[in-house]
Amino acid sequence: MTDRVILAYSGGLDTSVAIEWMKQETGAEVVAVSIDVGQGGEDLETIRRRALDCGAVESVVVDARDEFAEEYCLPAIKANGLYMKQYPLVSALSRPLIVKHMAAAAKEHGGTHVAHGCTGKGNDQVRFEVGFANTAPDLKIIAPARDYAWTRDKAIAFAEKNDLPIEQSKSSPFSIDQNLFGRAIETGYLEDLWNAPTKDVYAYTEDPTLNFSSPDEVIVTFEDGVPVAIDGQRMSMLQIIEEMNRRAGAQGVGRLDMVEDRLVGIKSREIYEAPGAIALITAHQGLEDVTVERELARYKRSVEGRWAELVYDGLWFSPLKRALDVFVEETQRNVSGDVRMVMHGGACWVNGRRSTSSLYDFNLATYDEGDTFDQTLARGFVELHGLSSKIAAKRDFGL
Repeated sequence: MTDRVILAYSGGLDTSVAIEWMKQETGAEVVAVSIDVGQGGEDLETIRRRALDCGAVESVVVDARDEFAEEYCLPAIKANGLYMKQYPLVSALSRPLIVKHMAAAAKEHGGTHVAHGCTGKGNDQVRFEVGFANTAPDLKIIAPARDYAWTRDKAIAFAEKNDLPIEQSKSSPFSIDQNLFGRAIETGYLEDLWNAPTKDVYAYTEDPTLNFSSPDEVIVTFEDGVPVAIDGQRMSMLQIIEEMNRRAGAQGVGRLDMVEDRLVGIKSREIYEAPGAIALITAHQGLEDVTVERELARYKRSVEGRWAELVYDGLWFSPLKRALDVFVEETQRNVSGDVRMVMHGGACWVNGRRSTSSLYDFNLATYDEGDTFDQTLARGFVELHGLSSKIAAKRDFGL
């Protein structure tokens, strides 16, 4: 029986070349699997046909935009998932979804191997391969770019030698990955940390230094932590992210220039633009501030960081990640209401909140007439709260 390789196919140079290369090197048949996670660009039928023209025996395309929005982006919003307190996990969120569909394709099409185009320096090799180990451990893995030292120049030369029907030049200086939740840009002149990004780096966001005519004020409605409406108009999760990408991006919101700690142990300069993700997480945090009890909120903030690290590190399917998902979901039971937010000049900030589940008590908070807070209790509270540190200070400093 001939081996069959299920290839994560993007339609670009590397994965197009990989089809013919794997046929020649392994004798296996290649099934190309393309997943639409809102990356834009070419339509699915064009990508499907290109895979067949490059030698795939079958080409599968899946429109997974709604699934990505509801089952991957939404949990990240509920968890306020920001790796290193900045990065909204754009690429990391899409990898377990791709793994899921590739494993399903392997069952359907008799796959014995899976293949990806990741290098040995990046995080995605881990996300894919650990994902397969957790969902389809019997599948063998081929990674041409990593294991056979493929370079862009080698890929172009191989394509020309074998008359592969692709159009690709050596001119693009960047490596780009994008989906519904954002866009990641790296390599090229960006590898020099002193070089500032030029305007051609960006596609999802306007230049925040431009003199915008007016701010954009938006009201986001949540039900149990789920964004359900924009300015009173109910939408699907996919539509809400798309709308916030458009409106926040038009105000320059969501640009990040960071040096992040990769899982493999190196630091890497990454440029991100994630307007919808940053805006929605900001709004969600604003509503949590008034609906989540103090001790629960404090503990959730520590969980959020760990949740983001697990997703970034490719452990989406891990027991700890699953357990933290249950915790996060429990915290969202009362995160319902409206958040009013202003977006302008590259920034977004909350300027209004209302919720029937609010824990904010005006009569306790006010300093004016109607104050119901009994301030006579505060003296004893302060004394007891600081008692243990007071005793220690007497011992340690001879007070």
